[in-house]
Amino acid sequence: MSILAAAAISLAMLQNVSTDFAQREATRLDACIARIDEDPDEAYEDALAWSFEGNRPGARQCVALALIALGQEAEGAARLEELANASDGGSMDQRAVYLMQAGNAWLVAGAPEAAVVTLTNALKIMPDDANLLVDRASAQILLEKWPEAIKDLDKALSASPGLAAAHQLRAEARLNMNDLEPALADVKAAMAAEPDNIDTLVLRGRIREAIRLSEVRMVSPQTE
Repeated sequence: MSILAAAAISLAMLQNVSTDFAQREATRLDACIARIDEDPDEAYEDALAWSFEGNRPGARQCVALALIALGQEAEGAARLEELANASDGGSMDQRAVYLMQAGNAWLVAGAPEAAVVTLTNALKIMPDDANLLVDRASAQILLEKWPEAIKDLDKALSASPGLAAAHQLRAEARLNMNDLEPALADVKAAMAAEPDNIDTLVLRGRIREAIRLSEVRMVSPQTE
């Protein structure tokens, strides 16, 4: 057998080993994440034990997600950002996932400024991802940056027409800008997609009340 032929066989064997290893790691990560929903303390301990085997990306991700589930959102977010910037962080799409998870953790932690920064970095990788745009808009709304939120939500709806969360958030932003009829149109679109969403129903009530009050203000000067 020639050296080249032997090298080709060796490479194929290494690729198979690498693929099998990656599949085992992915399966282990799925199991670890599922355990977080059932028992985050146990999942955290399992993830720590896994990380001691080589501190591989899946283990670090599960540690971070378990910390978030345990109420340590800021610590979990920081670890996910560190993983996204690590040399072994994986593909660009995987790094975007870490940043998306970190951004949402910052939102839960009550740090919308940090969420905007992190989600902006994720959008540099996946600029047309509707969910990322909605997440960043959520942070912008918490910061009362209504035009910025609407810009993100317009883009999200272009990428994913009829997306209920985008319509709901845009209705909220438009209400706060006193753009009432478009806000009502958005809330109707959100309800068409998710008719039983309580938050949307409450928002519809707020918009209708704002419209009623605006009509009263228009009539009042004429009746005095």
